[in-house]
Amino acid sequence: QVRLVESGGGKVQAGGSLMLSCAASGRRFNDNAMAWFRQNTEKEREFVGGISWDAHTTNYSDSARGRFVIGRDYAKNTVWLQMNSLKPEDTAVYYCAARRSAVVSLRQGDYMYWGEGTQVTVSS
Repeated sequence: QVRLVESGGGKVQAGGSLMLSCAASGRRFNDNAMAWFRQNTEKEREFVGGISWDAHTTNYSDSARGRFVIGRDYAKNTVWLQMNSLKPEDTAVYYCAARRSAVVSLRQGDYMYWGEGTQVTVSS
């Protein structure tokens, strides 16, 4: 059974940092693009950042670019998201996702595997 399990969420003040991690089990994702999405109560799930199979290509949303960094650890079969300079509007449930393709997509429908999410709350 394939599972993606996120960790690292929590509460932080504006300007602070958090590092999210996503551990995959049940199969290797070394040949697959992976990504982070987020959703709060007011918006639909949105793309945050993605990384190609070889980590040579990363994509970020406009809100994440310059503040967040995505990376992956092939040995541990994990993907992580370093979030810096956090803002209250970053408050959301963050989801890890993986797709069968090696290329990042910004569309959630292109991802086959999903974690259950981890809550990030940023206070002002």
